[in-house]
Amino acid sequence: MDVFLLSVLLLSIAAVLYPFLIYPVILRLLPVRPVDGASSGHSASLLFCAYNEAAVIPEKIANLEALKTLHPNLQILAFDDGSSDDTARQLAARPDLLTLVRGNRSGKAHGMKRLAALATGDILIFTDANVMLAPEAIANLSAYYGDAQVGGVLGSLHYLQEKNSATASVGQSYWKMEERLKDLESRSGNVMGADGSIFSIRRALYPDFPDTVLDDLTVSMSVVFAGRRLIKVRDVIAFERLVSARGDEYRRKVRIAARAWHTHSYLRPQLRRMSPIDRFKYASRKVVRWFGGVFLLSGTAAALALAWRIDVRLFLAALGIGILLLLLGLVSRRGPLAKIADIWIAYMATLQGVFRAMRGDTFAVWNPAKSR
Repeated sequence: MDVFLLSVLLLSIAAVLYPFLIYPVILRLLPVRPVDGASSGHSASLLFCAYNEAAVIPEKIANLEALKTLHPNLQILAFDDGSSDDTARQLAARPDLLTLVRGNRSGKAHGMKRLAALATGDILIFTDANVMLAPEAIANLSAYYGDAQVGGVLGSLHYLQEKNSATASVGQSYWKMEERLKDLESRSGNVMGADGSIFSIRRALYPDFPDTVLDDLTVSMSVVFAGRRLIKVRDVIAFERLVSARGDEYRRKVRIAARAWHTHSYLRPQLRRMSPIDRFKYASRKVVRWFGGVFLLSGTAAALALAWRIDVRLFLAALGIGILLLLLGLVSRRGPLAKIADIWIAYMATLQGVFRAMRGDTFAVWNPAKSR
């Protein structure tokens, strides 16, 4: 029994650490596949959806003006999902800059599909209402489409941390690791999916999909399914403010995980047809991480069971100290204990989202975080 419990503990620890420590080492051992970055000359359409983003729309419009000045032929399309604030009015006031499409709480996936249907650019560039693009982002991104094998390009998201909290600090550290993983995946072939902050695909590759899936993952993976390369580059930069409140981050992770698992189920037939190396990448970066909460719980249970078998007093001491440290972390806003609590919360939120998706729950609409 002791050998079994020790094996469960060690395997659980390895599974939790695998996506962040072991997987990157394996990626570094894979052969490098270079990209031809010659100028492409393709036209582009920039697409984003918004819901109750009135606070950031002035900054967004200023950013779009700067991009439009550099690229007069850039088509800009915006979808307002029935905002109850001033978002739609602010966007509608600039018909010289962008085309506004109005919705009624139908969700981002639905909105992006409507915008894609109106797009005329050879390249579709997807971003978020609260994300600002660096001035050179459009030109740098377009250049990579000079390589005929490239079907999609992800940019690099830089988080702006204005509020000092453990949640924001953990979020920033996690994202830096995520960016490094995407860089390593890209150098050896394909990245396993994009987030909505900044990515692009050839318009001809845009797929059809239901409104309930995670459109960022579905659209970006369509590039891989089509046999083209999905790459990530460092010279296409976007900026976004971090979420600093635990409640906002927890709800966001539950929603994203639920939609990700639902999307995984929808894409499963196509995922099975990927190359062996891409299936390995997908399992390593997506599936193992979705069940990180299971590994944390199984490892904790095994450790406590071992303590019980050694001495009941050791078990009680370990349990008491663990609960105390977790409670102290939950009531703290900064410091190492708060960061540990936020990591634990992130794993549990992701696991909850996956289980909710397995029960059939879907999340088609979203609300912006108030603590950005």
